[in-house]
Amino acid sequence: MAAVAMNTEKARFNMIQQQIRPGGVLDPDVLVLLNEFKREDFVPAEYKELAFADIEIPLKNGVKPGQTLLAPRIEARLLQELAIKNTDKVLEIGAGSGYMAALLAAKAEFVYTVEIDPELVDQARRNLRQANVTNVSVDLGDASQGWDLYAPYDAIVVSGSLPVLPDTLLRQLKIGGRLIAVVGEAPSMEVQRVRRTDENAFSSENLFETVLVPLVNATRQKKFVF
Repeated sequence: MAAVAMNTEKARFNMIQQQIRPGGVLDPDVLVLLNEFKREDFVPAEYKELAFADIEIPLKNGVKPGQTLLAPRIEARLLQELAIKNTDKVLEIGAGSGYMAALLAAKAEFVYTVEIDPELVDQARRNLRQANVTNVSVDLGDASQGWDLYAPYDAIVVSGSLPVLPDTLLRQLKIGGRLIAVVGEAPSMEVQRVRRTDENAFSSENLFETVLVPLVNATRQKKFVF
């Protein structure tokens, strides 16, 4: 048992040093959080040996879009770029296994995470309960256009890609709030950070390129027909 624990901690150390840091994540608070939070506890039993690998991990058999745990370096970078404060009310779209919500909750006042798949809702609630994370609410529903139940939010993160950013989602930000999402369609996707600067004004910047499976029911780009 001691050898297994030692191997797990070594794998976690290697993940941080060989994936997270080279991926541009240098925020000491984020690095400490990734070291302390047990990522392996949010991975299905059959994929435990892949918990620290630089890949997306399936969360259930017969994978559908969005039913994966994000690669560690992507999770870490999104967390860093969102710059969560302890007074923030956060919306996550796509709860998955609850791991990203747990990371967000360690920095935020409260996290609302929404998942369209009932099995994953149960999985996320169970994982968060076992990890003693109490400042997260896991809701069942389709938040591809946003989730106005608790709006407005200080921060929004989308744990899946969106071909286009819905206006309804942007308008659920508080003034001064920010959103992080992977926007576009494969093979051309960008992680965008959007800030609401005024009632009707937003500023956007592209942070880095990646490819991520789209959210279920995400709005598609309109195609020109000649």
